[in-house]
Amino acid sequence: MTTEPARSVDDAAAGTGSSEGSPRHIAIIMDGNGRWAQRRGLPRIAGHRKGIEAARTVVKTAGALGIEVLTLYAFSSENWSRPASEISDLMDLLRRFIRKELEALAEEGIRIRVIGDYQAFEPDVVELIDRAIARTETNSKATLVVALNYGSQSEITQSVRKIAADVAAGTLKADEVTSSTIERHLSTDGLPPLDLLIRTSGECRLSNFLLWQSAYAELYVTDTLWPDFDEQSLRDAVSDFSQRERRYGGL
Repeated sequence: MTTEPARSVDDAAAGTGSSEGSPRHIAIIMDGNGRWAQRRGLPRIAGHRKGIEAARTVVKTAGALGIEVLTLYAFSSENWSRPASEISDLMDLLRRFIRKELEALAEEGIRIRVIGDYQAFEPDVVELIDRAIARTETNSKATLVVALNYGSQSEITQSVRKIAADVAAGTLKADEVTSSTIERHLSTDGLPPLDLLIRTSGECRLSNFLLWQSAYAELYVTDTLWPDFDEQSLRDAVSDFSQRERRYGGL
């Protein structure tokens, strides 16, 4: 876990090109559960169950690799458009995951942090999430960030509204607003900059995920469906990252 301020876009752009070692902060768009199930003639919930196993493996592998922060896109604000039965299945899986994995994560020194409006979930799910956050809040070995009912455009909009309110109240001048000001109002405030964004299933889009934070992140797209994303898959992504030269807009 880290509490240092995230590097702003302005700071990153001022940097020089450099080859990277291991990323400090990895985010993953976990895509392909439905297609994994469909290809096997199984219901979609089977893909989601297998996806939970993949998440468990990736969290463990990230810890072994010394990754400080792992952010998983678990439920987007657009996922509400899915059939009610599938949403119910996803919530049941979330309940089971927290109940089964919480103590193990806590004992491993992992702090759980949630971004997104999870208060929109059913009361018992909200209670479980709050309990997980409270149970692990003093842990410092690593941070697992779970994006639940999250949408980046909404996150940025809320940030701008808070800043506008400060300007209207006279506690902040408009010409004092910088990229760092916006970042301090984002849900990822206090986390290290996003270094590597992984998307599974071969889709080449951000899907309203960490749009601001991805400004200078390295992108890694794999055709592997999320349920098949295993330890070696993550190690391959990190290895690829280590060979890249990050220029931040410079030479």
